[in-house]
Amino acid sequence: QVQLVESGGGLVQPGGSLRLSCVTSGIIFSIYGMGWYRQVPGKQRELVAFMTREGSTYYGDPVKGRFTISRDNAKNTVYLQMNNLKPDDTARYYCNANQPGRDYWGQGTQVTVSS
Repeated sequence: QVQLVESGGGLVQPGGSLRLSCVTSGIIFSIYGMGWYRQVPGKQRELVAFMTREGSTYYGDPVKGRFTISRDNAKNTVYLQMNNLKPDDTARYYCNANQPGRDYWGQGTQVTVSS
């Protein structure tokens, strides 16, 4: 059974930082591209950051220079370091594991940026 479990969300003030984690099980983690997406009610889910299995990274324009994706293949875990958070970053953040023909999602973790 494939599981992706996110953690690390919460309430943070503007300018603050959070680190999200996504622990996976049931997949061969090292062969998957791993991504973080976010969604707010009424809007489409959008890409935040993606890391290929080879380590190449891609970021959505709103988070470039502030967020960093990383992975630890030994721990089957992907991380999202979020710095200089803004109210517009408020969303539910989802972890994604992807390879051709296979696509898995976690349940998400809520991030709220507010003073």
